[in-house]
Amino acid sequence: MRTIGKRISRGEGERGMAERSWAERGRAERGQAERGQAAIEYVGVIVLLIFVALAAIQLGIAAYAVQQAGTASRAAARAASYNEAAMTPDTAGKAAVSDWLDIDIDPVTSAGDEITATARVQIPAILPVFDFGEAQRSTTMPLD
Repeated sequence: MRTIGKRISRGEGERGMAERSWAERGRAERGQAERGQAAIEYVGVIVLLIFVALAAIQLGIAAYAVQQAGTASRAAARAASYNEAAMTPDTAGKAAVSDWLDIDIDPVTSAGDEITATARVQIPAILPVFDFGEAQRSTTMPLD
């Protein structure tokens, strides 16, 4: 049967059905691929956010280590400045900081009627990328 003057729409006939089934199949495959792409993008964003959070925590730890170095140097200088101190400057400096920090107190130096104590704290690293080295603080106090 021939139709004259009538257009066959895209969805009609054998050729239209074949094209439509191919197009539907393509959309279904793209939908699954896009779901996989969204998962990969989600993982990438999560990794980036975790890295930024760890960097912020690392900066906080570095600031804390610097503060603890200052506390240790003041405690060591105070202990060294007293004539009748109950403990050595090294012991006083180490007792003034948190136990989980690695601290070294340099030998106390004196110049006239002043003493200077220097403390060095190794800044702990969360990830190997974050290596800030050590924090160093010195305090000078008059002799008592």
